[in-house]
Amino acid sequence: MNLAFDRRLFLFSSAASLTSALLKPGQAHAGVPFSDWLVRVKDRARAAGVSGSTVDEALKQVEPDPKVVELDRRQPEGRLSFIEYRRRVLSDARISGGRRRFAKHQSLLTDVERRYGVPAEVLVSLWGIESSFGEYKGRFSVIRSLATLAHDGRRAEFFEGELIAALKIIDAGDIELSGMFGSWAGAMGQSQFMPSTYLNHAVDFDGDGRRNIWTSLDDTFGSMANYLRAVGWDPRYIWGRQVTLTQSVPSDMKGRDNKFPLERWQELGVRRANGTALPKVAITASLIETDDGAGPTYLTYGNFDALMRWNRSTYFALSVGQLADKIRQA
Repeated sequence: MNLAFDRRLFLFSSAASLTSALLKPGQAHAGVPFSDWLVRVKDRARAAGVSGSTVDEALKQVEPDPKVVELDRRQPEGRLSFIEYRRRVLSDARISGGRRRFAKHQSLLTDVERRYGVPAEVLVSLWGIESSFGEYKGRFSVIRSLATLAHDGRRAEFFEGELIAALKIIDAGDIELSGMFGSWAGAMGQSQFMPSTYLNHAVDFDGDGRRNIWTSLDDTFGSMANYLRAVGWDPRYIWGRQVTLTQSVPSDMKGRDNKFPLERWQELGVRRANGTALPKVAITASLIETDDGAGPTYLTYGNFDALMRWNRSTYFALSVGQLADKIRQA
């Protein structure tokens, strides 16, 4: 799921130096002044159905944000191992916080799970990792961030589309311009949806006439579950599990793109983490090793692929699954 390019990147890298000088406000790689570029974008937004009043109000004083350019240009100097990533993401505080919130919102979560078929613990896990259970939704103006990234030019088409999607959200009245804040790359709300994802998958679960992923837990959980169902979450199965190997597995059988029945993995000596046999279920799975075999090993199922649609990071998806398991174990 292309929710945001910045999500969880801080967990993959140490503080990094810039690889190029910051652009001055109004300057872009393509050499088009920001003011000229903005005229074209306003025309495109109106052509896409956004009202002229919303376009004028949202974009009348927007200027490029140098901080957003800095963050977008930042290159990692190093990469965390999965062990270190997991230690940070699956902290005791996050696990205990997830368990408390799972219990506190159990009635709502049960209703959402019943409607969409996505386990409550998975929703709480995503909520906890994405926005620290709604406590950190980002402090950047979504409109300014998206305009900055679209003008900067490296991913202009994508971010222009997201900017117009954000304008449509304001135009629909789901949130005021003054309240549309998020990550530096434009991800919004407690679910950290990009604007296009919001338009396609956010739901009004509480029935108040607005799709509010900023302050409504009903809409946040409902929208998250609606997205996961749309990308293939199967309520019959779990996401996967940590396993142990009793013998060497051919390298060409490993990796998320290689899927084999559980029966075949059992024959190859793959066992549950506690050493017992794999379940006898007619499902295919992929064998994923971490840290070049020095870290934990996992068998992942189709629901893991749904988590990878949410965020294209193996570390992220594995951590979401494991945090969900720990929340459920309470």
